[in-house]
Amino acid sequence: MLNFGHLVFYEVANQLSFSKAAEVLFISQPAITKHIQTLEKQYKVSLFERKGNSVSLTAEGKILFTYVVQGRELQRQLEFDITRQTDLHIAKGSLTLGTSTTISLYVIPPVFSAFHQQYPNIDLTLVNRNSESILKALLDHEIDLAITQGKNNINTVKYQYFLTDEVIPVCSARSTLAKRKLIQPEELKNIPVALRERGSGTLSAVTEALQKCRLSIGDIKRRIVLGGTEALKNFLLDDTCLGFLPLRSVAKQLKNGELVRLNIPGISIQRPFYFVQRRGSEADRINQQFIKLATAHYNKTAGRGEHKHK
Repeated sequence: MLNFGHLVFYEVANQLSFSKAAEVLFISQPAITKHIQTLEKQYKVSLFERKGNSVSLTAEGKILFTYVVQGRELQRQLEFDITRQTDLHIAKGSLTLGTSTTISLYVIPPVFSAFHQQYPNIDLTLVNRNSESILKALLDHEIDLAITQGKNNINTVKYQYFLTDEVIPVCSARSTLAKRKLIQPEELKNIPVALRERGSGTLSAVTEALQKCRLSIGDIKRRIVLGGTEALKNFLLDDTCLGFLPLRSVAKQLKNGELVRLNIPGISIQRPFYFVQRRGSEADRINQQFIKLATAHYNKTAGRGEHKHK
């Protein structure tokens, strides 16, 4: 099986940086260099080309990287399968999940907690990036499992439905907009609107909804752009403009009256989220256990009033 030197090599190859690999592995840069030199002596080849501060893989390094990626996945599954034979509660392994902001903040925490209670010896890591970056991380083997909004036409991954999220227009209770019963879509051209940044799933969902009303993001002249769901929510709490946010992210503020849900005829934003796995890894048992637990958790929640996907 892989030794620590191979894991050091993987991080350097993945980061293309000795210093960044040292930060990830919590060891010194000289130690990183020593491990790489040991591997190069073992295989009698150079694994990296060093040009100034930049690092790239040699042809031999690329071959080793391919096998190390496969080896890491096999080792992860082997450790889980062997240790679970005696008692599921002591099963060992690791799971790195990649998700977008909404899922990371408002959906995954209770699932991670439940999974940790069932498998306390499995190391859990949550990678939070915007929707555009998650799929790339999965294909680059940076994460084991992803949750993304919608589907892409990529035949190297497999999608499995998870849950449906709703994005709604809201404003501060102090805003003059809060007193209005209806806001017509055309009025968005003149009302100040706060939006998420380019690349976010929320913005993509809003853009698609506007198109159904024959509007575009470009038609909104007075727009404010903020990166991150929490940043946008906190801005709306202090401002008087309109914004689009996931219902899950503002449930508390709607209940206590800090934010008010607005009604814009013709704009209904329901967005499905899917588990995404690399083709060939569908049988990964850690992934399957996590998917099973997460789905069961939110099926119970759906039974208490959340939207189910048809």
